[in-house]
Order: sequence, then C-alpha cells, then structure tokens
Amino acid sequence: MHRWAIRDPERGSITPYALIFITVLLLFVGLVVDVGNKLRAGWEAVGIAEEAARAGAGQIDRAAAYRGDELIVDRGAALRAAQAHLSSSGHQGSAIISGPASVRVTVTVTKTTWLLSLVGMSTVSMTAHADADLVAGVEGPNR
Repeated sequence: MHRWAIRDPERGSITPYALIFITVLLLFVGLVVDVGNKLRAGWEAVGIAEEAARAGAGQIDRAAAYRGDELIVDRGAALRAAQAHLSSSGHQGSAIISGPASVRVTVTVTKTTWLLSLVGMSTVSMTAHADADLVAGVEGPNR
C-alpha cells in the first residue's frame, strides 16, 4: 500500500468550521464598517448643516441695524454665505430664510460602502437639518 493511500479520519476536519467562522467574521466586520460609514455620514451632515446655518445667520442687514431697527438677516448675503459653506464642504444641500432672523440649512452626506456594495448598495447617505438664529447682544454675567 502506498503511503498517500492511508487516510487519517481526522485530517482536514477543521477546515469547514474555519471557513464558516472566517466567513461570518468577515460579514460582521463588513457590516460594522458600513454601519460606521452611515453613522459618520450622519455626524458629518449635522456638523456641516449647523456650520452653514451659523454662517448664514451671521449676515446682518446693516441698513436696518444702522437705522436702529430690529436686527434681521440680510437675505441675499445669508443665502450666499450658507451656500458658500455648503460648496466648500463638497456636499449637496440647500439654504432658506426661515424667519426674519433665522436660516435653515439642509445637507445630505453620502459615503461609499464596503460589504453592502456586494448586494448592490454602493452608498449610504444621511440628511440633516439645522436652524440658526441671529442673536443680538452679548450674553454673560451682569457686573
């Protein structure tokens, strides 16, 4: 009898278990990465929306301020400032004037996926909204 003809019944028995374990582990890691991308997109969208809204709300209508009227947002400058911030971030979004002293920004952030791309979902995205109000004066303790 040839040496290679002798079969050890235990030889290779771990291979199916190892293959299943490694496959499940890779699926888990892939889902963690893709869910992390979705969460990161949400956090990034919130940050960009808040910053763009603040940039817009900081644009004061100077003519009204010099007349001594109530401080309001310069509509054109506010929209330009918010859109400029959105453009510099590289993400899609919109800005509107939501009140005489308020700006509302909506932004969508898209991230690529790793594992979900295998099933046809190549990106995940999150949309966030933020409002910013123009506040006059300095807040702090009275002296």
